[in-house]
Amino acid sequence: MTRSILLVVCALVAADARAQVQRTDAQAAPTSSVTTGASSPTDRSQAPTTPRGSATTTFRSGVDLVALNVVVTDADQKYVAGLSPADFAVFEDGIQQDVSFFGATEVPLDLAILLDTSASMTGKMSLVQRAAAGFLSTLRHGDRTTIVDIKDATRVLFPLGDDLAAARAAIMSTTPRGGTALYNGTYLTLKELAKQRRANTDVRRQAIVVLSDGDDTASLISYDDLMDTAKQSGIAIYTITLRSKYLVTLAAQRGHSYFSQSEFGMKALAQETGARSFFPMDIAELPGIYSAIAEELATQYAIGYSSKNPRQDGAYRRVIVRIADRPGIKTRTRAGYLAARSAVRAAVTN
Repeated sequence: MTRSILLVVCALVAADARAQVQRTDAQAAPTSSVTTGASSPTDRSQAPTTPRGSATTTFRSGVDLVALNVVVTDADQKYVAGLSPADFAVFEDGIQQDVSFFGATEVPLDLAILLDTSASMTGKMSLVQRAAAGFLSTLRHGDRTTIVDIKDATRVLFPLGDDLAAARAAIMSTTPRGGTALYNGTYLTLKELAKQRRANTDVRRQAIVVLSDGDDTASLISYDDLMDTAKQSGIAIYTITLRSKYLVTLAAQRGHSYFSQSEFGMKALAQETGARSFFPMDIAELPGIYSAIAEELATQYAIGYSSKNPRQDGAYRRVIVRIADRPGIKTRTRAGYLAARSAVRAAVTN
């Protein structure tokens, strides 16, 4: 009985969070489908780019494909390009898997840009807008973006698409006010990208870049619910948290290190999903941070495999990617994923 009540309560909370999504008139048009999917210098000679306006290759995936976005760096923290499928070894819970899909920089990207525009961002929005708008210029032909505004409620200012001028206008229209429902906004964006992925079999990389300046103050979704959803989605979440110089200095004066529960949570979220977290104290660092993220996204490898574990038990499965016979080479991808749960098992459990 108690379990049933808890499930009902959780469902109501999620429903309330979804009700906060307010779409602008720009979203009235149907959105395009989304499918799977300090800066480090890149060896540009090995990393081909696809200019906007050129042809885009379409990749297809199977229903049960486990998709990984993999970043590879050398001992000097430079991105490593030019690798082939034979260079990668993928392990799930210690069992090596057979790679069935491989793509390098030619796999298109769906990028969600989330902006905290709460009242605490007053005085910062001009630079934030310019930095985020500049970030859009790094997208290539075939890439798409969506712009999400986070206050007390979450608004999709620009639905997923490739009209960068409209996306830039959406960014420049933001104004600061209200509280910060950071978890709600990130949760809803994960859900939307996952829904788009299921609607199509084209393989697309997916990433979220979320900017905030502090604690969540208005979400109905808990951090644990957000983390579980992130584990299920397989979407990289890059987090940028603006630090308070005053609080860092105050902590140092009191003889201890600065600690923020919010920063800890954002770092864990990025690490779990194979992304990176940034904690600038000077807002002027934002353009460089967005540039570093763009460079990393441009050098990712897209890898897919069908798990050799047939159980649909909803269990968490740990994933490790290694590069064979290349000393000093490191990889970064999501730490694992939650397996699908069969309808029969879910009914019995509930």
